[in-house]
Amino acid sequence: MTVPLALIRNDDQSEHASPGHPERPDRVLAILAGIAADPVLAALPWLEPPAGRRQLPLLVHSEDEVRRVEGLAVKGGGWFDPDTYCTEHSYSVALNAAACAARASRGLMEGEARAAFALVRPPGHHATPKLPMGFCLFNNAAIAVAVARDAGAARIAIIDIDVHHGNGTQDIFYADPAVLYTSLHQSPWYPGTGRE
Repeated sequence: MTVPLALIRNDDQSEHASPGHPERPDRVLAILAGIAADPVLAALPWLEPPAGRRQLPLLVHSEDEVRRVEGLAVKGGGWFDPDTYCTEHSYSVALNAAACAARASRGLMEGEARAAFALVRPPGHHATPKLPMGFCLFNNAAIAVAVARDAGAARIAIIDIDVHHGNGTQDIFYADPAVLYTSLHQSPWYPGTGRE
């Protein structure tokens, strides 16, 4: 049976946290509280998330980018740039977030749901093929698109409604005529790209 909307989340997201940083677990916890408080949303089904696999970010990221995230996590964490942190758990948390995005995409392609909402951290739309940046380690939206394409989607439109331009998602699909990327953001806010 196809449901109108399915939800998915990575429950380990709270292990990716840096004290005082604006991209923190509270963001997801607030959304989960909002879902639980609304009877219609609380009745929506949750997709079962699979375990994260290293192959998922490699669908859209270079081997060096994946190694960079894994390596910093193995060293106990640190910073990729002044905005983007990594903890000792961030690599596995990011893999699980990517797995949730992939699972949401498969759920759509296999007819389980007409729409899916992946409530995951760390976020992804700034991560480029070669660099984590802007709070983002792996590009979850791009991974979801790659999985949909592998499942037979011929054309895909990405509508990014964040206040910031999703430069990484744009970079990943810039030369791909089968993927339309559209961003609704405030310019010239971070990262200073995405002019009309």
